[in-house]
Amino acid sequence: MVNSTVVDHEIIIVGAGFAGIGTAIALRKAGFDDFLMVDDADGAGGTWHWNTYPGIGVDIPSFSYQYSFEQQRTWSRVYAPGRELKAYAEHCVNKYGLRPRIRFSTSIVRADFDDALHLWRLRTGDGEELTARYVIGATGVLTRPKLPEIAGVERFTGVTMHTSRWDHDQDLRGKRVGVIGTGASAVQVIPEIAPEVAELVVFQRTPIWCLPRPDTALPPVVHRLLGLPGGKLVTRWLSQAFVELTFPLAAHYYGVLPMSKLGERTGLAHLRDQVDDPEVRAKLTPDYALGCKRPSFSNDYLKTFNRSNVRLDTEPIAEITATGVRTAAGHHRVDVLIMATGFKVMESGNMPTFDLHGSGGVRLEDWWDEHRLQAYEGVSVPGFPNFFTIIGPYGYNGSSYFALIEMQTRHILRLLRKARGSHATRIEVTEEANERFFEEMLNRRGTQVFWQDSCTRANSYYFDKNGDVPLRAMTTPEGFWRAGHFDFADYRFTALGTRSGSTVEAAARTTVR
Repeated sequence: MVNSTVVDHEIIIVGAGFAGIGTAIALRKAGFDDFLMVDDADGAGGTWHWNTYPGIGVDIPSFSYQYSFEQQRTWSRVYAPGRELKAYAEHCVNKYGLRPRIRFSTSIVRADFDDALHLWRLRTGDGEELTARYVIGATGVLTRPKLPEIAGVERFTGVTMHTSRWDHDQDLRGKRVGVIGTGASAVQVIPEIAPEVAELVVFQRTPIWCLPRPDTALPPVVHRLLGLPGGKLVTRWLSQAFVELTFPLAAHYYGVLPMSKLGERTGLAHLRDQVDDPEVRAKLTPDYALGCKRPSFSNDYLKTFNRSNVRLDTEPIAEITATGVRTAAGHHRVDVLIMATGFKVMESGNMPTFDLHGSGGVRLEDWWDEHRLQAYEGVSVPGFPNFFTIIGPYGYNGSSYFALIEMQTRHILRLLRKARGSHATRIEVTEEANERFFEEMLNRRGTQVFWQDSCTRANSYYFDKNGDVPLRAMTTPEGFWRAGHFDFADYRFTALGTRSGSTVEAAARTTVR
């Protein structure tokens, strides 16, 4: 029996940031040409399209924050500014011929799996239906701004903006400015705006570990050296080793390796070097272990608090008034209120960014509410066939997102090749495989930094509402090996006309509309 099903595309990728771009390039290289990328932005780049605040840049060396197959040697600095990442995204889209395959300014609001036809029906914000055999979620985690739940925020009559939606029409010169939050975005924006504003008040809930940043401009001679045989390879390996040491190894093997303790001593010395006032220095000193939340690297952030026009308020915000912010320390009048309050990461509405219903109509968010956040190797969830995610629970280990993207696309391509070779139309991870992986991740907690008592004071977005930290507890090399060697028996491959779970007996043909 041969079944023919009409679908708009074999694969739809939701997201045109680096995860979506990397997935699309991998698909093309592997011979999967019938795909469409959909993104609600009007340009490529994801995080680097939306986030344009002053001072934005990468927080790991640029040599690691790029695809291994498309290494650029013209970065202006070791830590590239955001505009260069945006340009790199556009370069990749153009070089690999992806632009005709992207629909910008299109939001996916819902996706439903059709059990009878083994396909996904996706609905856009305009009410249009798109169908695909497979859906790959590549929406990232740093695109949906998280607004603070503070009484009176709607009463403020001045200018309010979130760092991820920066209003470049606003002139901050001579203004009284308040910044809520001291995470990664704040660490970058605060030193940039402090010299031009009249007054700057920083409202801090939890101090961030801030380490010195080994950053420097890259002169033309370095660019020429990178062009020599092996130049980019050596630089990338050195950069990758630095990244691996500063988070994956330090965080996941805290109880075994001493890197975190060394990092804490470095951070405290940096703080003493940078901040003159002992009282301010004490307020900026974290009381939790390095790694409980993602640390930052900056040579300018801490010393900004030496400026006479900058104040640090660590009291809880009682309310936002029409003219400013009130804490126990008093009422701060501000003209502009900047929300550096981060993003929805391990939260509903972000994983995924659309309402997704799998086999039998089960909603993914409801499944996760019942079973806790989990996904086999960070890619697949049982009951949600033909759906794969790049940045799923227990997928990211804290290294470069580009390492994650290449790791997960390797996993997904193995599945797609297997399905194509066996004429399968439905790919679903087994419950047994998913449970085994989830238990393995939980069993690896013993050496992770997140379970130190002090982490309860970190207010880290790594912790989800169940108190779990759905980061992949392993090194990057182990993750890559597993992506290429997982057992196909961990999945069920079935074809239209056969029962789910049975051997593929009937060929299925996809007709492109």
